[in-house]
Amino acid sequence: MSSLHPLLAATDGLLATDPIPWPTVLEHMTRHFDCPVGTIHLLQPSDGMLHLKAQRGLPPQVLDKVAVIPIGKGMAGIAAERREPVQVCNLQTDQSGVVRPGAKMTQMEGSLAAPMLDGERLAGVLGIAKPVAYDFTPAEQQLLLELGARIARALR
Repeated sequence: MSSLHPLLAATDGLLATDPIPWPTVLEHMTRHFDCPVGTIHLLQPSDGMLHLKAQRGLPPQVLDKVAVIPIGKGMAGIAAERREPVQVCNLQTDQSGVVRPGAKMTQMEGSLAAPMLDGERLAGVLGIAKPVAYDFTPAEQQLLLELGARIARALR
């Protein structure tokens, strides 16, 4: 993925600041993908869980359910465990088993979770969602993975 991509160019500068302005990074990410809902979870080494660092558009009743996510649970936890993107076309009708019951409360449909990887080291998971049924393209998945890799490297 070229560093000239507008999303990567916009976030590279943000990732170079200390502290990283997580809400602004999330705003760039969700706006680029035209997603009203987005999350950034960071892996907490002390407990091995994903902790919500920033969110946009989540209803209040969902916040406590996604504040801390175990590896292997829900879309974010499965993306972290598999070290690859996990997507569902429609959260409301999905029967795959990757969608947790609380996810339906978001009222979103098309959803994608991508791990933030620095080589094999997991730093966290990025999540985006649309209010319509949607399959994210391979190029969109790759872009979210590249953004995650850049974030993971910035957190070294």
